[in-house]
This record gives sequence, C-alpha cells and structure tokens, in this order.
Amino acid sequence: MDNTKKSLLNTVADINEKPEGAYNIRVNGKSEGRASTKNIRIESRDDGKGINIFVAPGTKNEFAHIPVVIDNSGLIDEVYNDFYIGENCDIQIVAGCGIHNDGEHLTQHDGIHTFHIGENSKVKYIEKHYGEGGGSGENILNPITILHLKKGSFLEMESMQIEGVNSTKRVTQADIADDASLVIKEIIMTSGKQTAITDFKVDLNGENSSATVASRSVAKDDSKQYFYSEISGNNACTGHSECDAIIMDNAMVKAVPDVTANHVDASLIHEAAIGKIAGAQITKLMTLGLTEEEAEKEIVSGFLR
Repeated sequence: MDNTKKSLLNTVADINEKPEGAYNIRVNGKSEGRASTKNIRIESRDDGKGINIFVAPGTKNEFAHIPVVIDNSGLIDEVYNDFYIGENCDIQIVAGCGIHNDGEHLTQHDGIHTFHIGENSKVKYIEKHYGEGGGSGENILNPITILHLKKGSFLEMESMQIEGVNSTKRVTQADIADDASLVIKEIIMTSGKQTAITDFKVDLNGENSSATVASRSVAKDDSKQYFYSEISGNNACTGHSECDAIIMDNAMVKAVPDVTANHVDASLIHEAAIGKIAGAQITKLMTLGLTEEEAEKEIVSGFLR
C-alpha cells in the first residue's frame, strides 16, 4: 500500500504494521489482506459482499481488526459483515473507515455490521470514521450496526467521527436479553456544511437488562447535527440516554431522546444538553497564555475525550 492508504489505516485503526490477531483490511472495495487465528476465523460471505467473523466459545484477550480505506474518488462501497461471538468470550474488535478523496466525485462507504453475541461474552467494539482530501467530491459514510445480545452478555461500543465527513447517517439497533448490558459512547465533530444524523433504537427485552447511550458532539460553522435515541423498556430493566453538544458559529443541533416503559419495573432516564462554550472558560485559559483560538480548541478537545 502507498503512504496515503497507510496513513488512513493508522488514523482509523491504529495500524502501523501487520495487525495483531485476526484481521481483514478492505481497500477500495476489495480485501487487501486477511488472517485468521486458532480462535477467530474470517471468511468471505457467499454473496461476496462482505465477511463473516466466527469467534470460538471461550476465546479470551484476542483482537480482530476489520478497517476499510478508500482513495478511489467516485467509489460507492457497500459491505455486510456478520459477527458470531461464542459463549464466554472476552475480545476486542476494531473497525472504522477512512476516505481520501482528491477527485470531484462523491465517494461513499456503507458498512452494515450485525453482531450475534453469545451468553456471558464480553465485547469491546471500536469504530472510527474519517475523511480527507483536496478534491471537491464529497465523503459520505453511513454505518449501520445491529446488535443481538444474549443472556449475560456485555458490549461496549465506541463510535467516533473525527472529521472530514460531509454527510453521515449512523443507525444502531439493539435487542438485549436477560442480564445483558450495552454501553454506547459516541463522539462526533462536524464543520463547514457537514450533516450528521444519529439514530439509536434499543429494545430492553430481558429481565435485569440495561443500556447506556451517551453522545458528545461539537457542531461548528454551518454544520447540522440530528440526534435521535429511542429506548424501550419491555421488562424489569434500566436505560439511560444522554446527549451533550457544543454549538458554535451558525451550526444547528437537534436532540430527540425518547424513552418508553412497557413494564412497571422499567427504569428509564433521558437527558439532552446543548450550549455554547462559556466565555469564562475561554478567559481563564487565555490568562494562562493561550490565544482565544487555542483556548477554544483546547476546550473542544477536552469535551470530546
């Protein structure tokens, strides 16, 4: 791979050399490299439109990397990846997509990921999205994540949109069984005339199931953000939806948290906060020697950590 592709891989998946563990690296719509391990097997789907990842029961402390990079302006890439996690596992999966667009054509990646998480398994899933390039063509990313959590399982999902994405619609759907838990942490930055839509839908079906959905975002310039979160408590469960956003310049942020209790022992909370950077914060940092621009950048960086 050339330096552009290598840089994208490093940005979205922290890959500098051959990844540790199982991996599948997709470049411009095709598999560039793949490796399985004793416990994690990666195979092409029968329809050729993605991969299946099989994790053997009892697998512990292993990694799977499945990043996508695109530097072919005008490419429309759609991929379906299915994850089958056995019982009693503890693994980490790193995905993400980076687009470098120096052309005039729209470039797009739609990744549809479906997780089947076995009983009493623990999964950490990290997904980063990033766009760059000097062309006039747009970078578009539309990730769809479908989560099926079986009894006693746990999934932590970190979803980050770093910069350079003109338009995105991020859809996450989850159904959660008895004693299973889901934690989602989302970070989004938009600028220019970019648009970002987040749409969470979580069904707490199991007894003692739980879900925490937290989004932090910064909207700059003339960008627009829409946050929709729907949590349904269908059993004795707990759910928490939270959206915190900083709005700057001429941006727009809309937050629509929605909780529905369909069981007397469902305990659900939603929160949404949108506001500008407090002038006192900037003034305090400027007294320490920072310029106004540097102070603003430091506040935003700290907020999105």
